[in-house]
Amino acid sequence: MEDANNAGSLIRVLVSDDHPVMRHGLRAAISTQADMVLVGEAENGREAIRKYRELRPGVVLMDLQMPDVDGLDAIEAIRGEFPDANIIVLTSFPGDARIMRALMLGATSYLLKSSTLEEIIRTIRASIAGRHVVDPDVAHDLAAYAGTEMLTPREIAVLQLVAQGHGNKMIAAELFVSEETVKSRMRNILGKLGASDRTHAVILAMQRGFLKL
Repeated sequence: MEDANNAGSLIRVLVSDDHPVMRHGLRAAISTQADMVLVGEAENGREAIRKYRELRPGVVLMDLQMPDVDGLDAIEAIRGEFPDANIIVLTSFPGDARIMRALMLGATSYLLKSSTLEEIIRTIRASIAGRHVVDPDVAHDLAAYAGTEMLTPREIAVLQLVAQGHGNKMIAAELFVSEETVKSRMRNILGKLGASDRTHAVILAMQRGFLKL
């Protein structure tokens, strides 16, 4: 990595991803660009937040599924402290709920890791120019569920416990609510997701990004 102090007017990039191979590929691609410099790397969201404060990069490439602090929480923290932060999501996981949350938290673009290195480089330049880029598959997911009602945080909390194999009584005790409240939230969940049963609801919620893998 070049010294950030010598970067001049180069596009200064911070990469946050817990996979060394992914970081290596991005590092190699950025190093070949005359107008870019990689100023830092982070292995998790907590490190990404710290390094953003320290380095103030022009662009962050942010994975979502990371240990310790995930990418969504990192985006929220960075944008909360630095509202103009330019964050490009680069992840393996689509799903309209996850996409919408990332964009609502302030991500400027959303790419999948199936993107080519050339597409990623173009998106970095586009983001600096103020343009937003959304992967076509991501746009398809958003369009497919446009107008559908999102799960509430309380409904997601119930479904997270369902995914762990808990019954209504245990969920009620865990969330300090009545069993009838749990049943009511499950009915809402099934209706919103168009699910036939609890297992189906968990599968659909994972596909759409409501639940963390």
